Parts: sequence; C-alpha cells; structure tokens
Amino acid sequence: MVISENIVKMLAQKRNLTDDEFVALIESAEYDDLLFAESDRARRAVYADEVYIRGLIEFTNYCKNDCYYCGIRKGNKDAVRYRLDKQEILECCREGYALGFRTFVLQGGEDPYFTDAIFCDIISAIRSEFPDCAITLSVGEKQRKSYQAYFDAGANRYLLRHETADAAHYCRLHPECMSLENRKRCLFDLKDIGYQVGSGFMVGSPYQTSRNLVADLRFLQELEPDMIGIGPYITHAATPFRNEKNGGLELTLRMIAILRLMFPYALIPATTALGTIAPDGRERGLKAGANVVMPNLSPVRVRRLYELYENKICTGEEAAQCRGCLERRVESAGYKIVTSVGNVRR
Repeated sequence: MVISENIVKMLAQKRNLTDDEFVALIESAEYDDLLFAESDRARRAVYADEVYIRGLIEFTNYCKNDCYYCGIRKGNKDAVRYRLDKQEILECCREGYALGFRTFVLQGGEDPYFTDAIFCDIISAIRSEFPDCAITLSVGEKQRKSYQAYFDAGANRYLLRHETADAAHYCRLHPECMSLENRKRCLFDLKDIGYQVGSGFMVGSPYQTSRNLVADLRFLQELEPDMIGIGPYITHAATPFRNEKNGGLELTLRMIAILRLMFPYALIPATTALGTIAPDGRERGLKAGANVVMPNLSPVRVRRLYELYENKICTGEEAAQCRGCLERRVESAGYKIVTSVGNVRR
C-alpha cells in the first residue's frame, strides 16, 4: 500500500486508521519525522512539557511462570533469587519520598510467597505512611478477589502488559498453562474494580508481524487503558529465545508515536529497555510521545538480579538516587520533571 504524509494527519485527527493503513505506517520510516512531530504536539496539548517520575521497587524476582522470553522465568536455574521484606520495601519508599517521588511502583514476578494477606499488609503500610502517594502494582495475573483486596488495602494503579493481542502469537510466547483470554480477563477485572489500568506489549518479539501489532492497537482501543507501556523485546540467554533477535529502536519509537496519537491522554513511559538498546533511547522515547520515566528505587544489591532481559542498565543515571542526572537528561530532550502524583488526564 502506497502512503503519503496525509496518513499521519489522518491519524492525528481521527485517532484511528484502517488495518491496512496501520500496517503501511508501521512498516514505513519515511514519515517518522512528521509522526514524531504530531505525537509531540498531541502530548503537549494534554500534558505540556511535563514528565512524571515513578519510583520503581522490584521487590521479588521469584516467579511461578515459565514465559519463553523472560529472564526470571522459573525454568532459569541460574537466576539468583531474592525477595524484599516489608521493612525493606518501606525503606525504599521512604528514600523515594525524600527524593520527591509521589508514586511507588511495586513490581515483581508472580511469587507465591506473597499471599494476599502478606501483600495487603505491605500495601496498607505504604498507604498509611504515605497517604499522599499513588501505589502502583505490577505483579501479574491474579483472581479478581485478590485484585479487590489489594485495591481495598490502598493500591490504586495496576500495570499488566498483555504482551500480544493475537491468541496464536500469545501461545508461541507462553507455556500452555497461560492464556491470552485470562490475561484479558485480568485487565477488565482491574478496570471494573476501579484501578487506573496500564497495559502494553513487546515490540519485535519472536514471530511478531505487523498484523500482530495492529491487533495490539485494536485491543487497546477496546480496553481504553490509562497507561500504555511498550518496549523493545530484548533477549536473555537463559530462555528458549536466546538466539532470537532483539526488537528495534526505530520501530518501538514509531509505535510510541502511533499510540500517543491514538490515546492523547495516556501515560506512556520511556522504558529502561529503550535506554538499554540505545544510550539516548529514553530521550528519544520522550520526543516520540512518552511522558513517564520510572527510575529504580530498589536496593543496589538486587538491581542486577531483576533481569527480565540481558544487559539491563541498573546503576548510574537511571537510578532514583541520581535525581539531578535524570532531570538533566529529561531537560535535554525539551521537557521537565514533575514530582506530583501525576494522574491520567482524560
């Protein structure tokens, strides 16, 4: 399909295209400059030049799942496992609060040790000590009653990437015990309970086609999430996909820009994975339409152990403690760090 710059203007105006038009835009780099300019205009219309910071606490790298792309999969016998206890998590929050963070993101594998009772106790303690902060969870697939319990304990945001919205593709990335149907059920349960919900997908994952990416866009139109997290697929040697190629920076940036035009209100992070595949990846992500960064508040001793993919940047300027470094990087891209809770603006 032959496309012109009008396809970008159409997407900016209508927030939608036909499947064939989406495929043509995804596969063409010819109009990237225009696409990025339009996406930046769309984000500035809603969020001006503000970039929200979230303090990321990776509190466990135990996981009961065996996803074929993930470095902390249970089948990785070489992984050095760890868990943070309640006091360690609270200490991370205290340090983050002193640094100006007003959102804490508790991310971990699906670790059976953290029963609902244990996890709700941790959430309640954070909510009690930091009543003016948002608590975001990213702990995978649960039953609705668990999600409700976490919400009642004080959590108010939840991140759960769907990873791919094509069922056949999903099966090629996950073991038989996991299903796209259940992943979607989780997301709609979370939304129904009242969470601010985030979803997203890998770009360039094994076997992915442009049509798969269009399916991702269509699912997000159905879900209408508050947050959309995407990043390039990056390989890990301790997975069945060890010999697969990494996802590309340019395609990931293009998808961020497309998402910004489709969902002008969305909170879209410039991910650590972007910074891993390119030194200026996160800055370019911001220029493509992202408006969130999530520096690491985890104890230094465990940062290298939460290895979803290899060569993850985990010391230095991406660390929450280097707040000045982060501000300078964001400012170099033309934006400014904001320390508020940073709720979605629909």
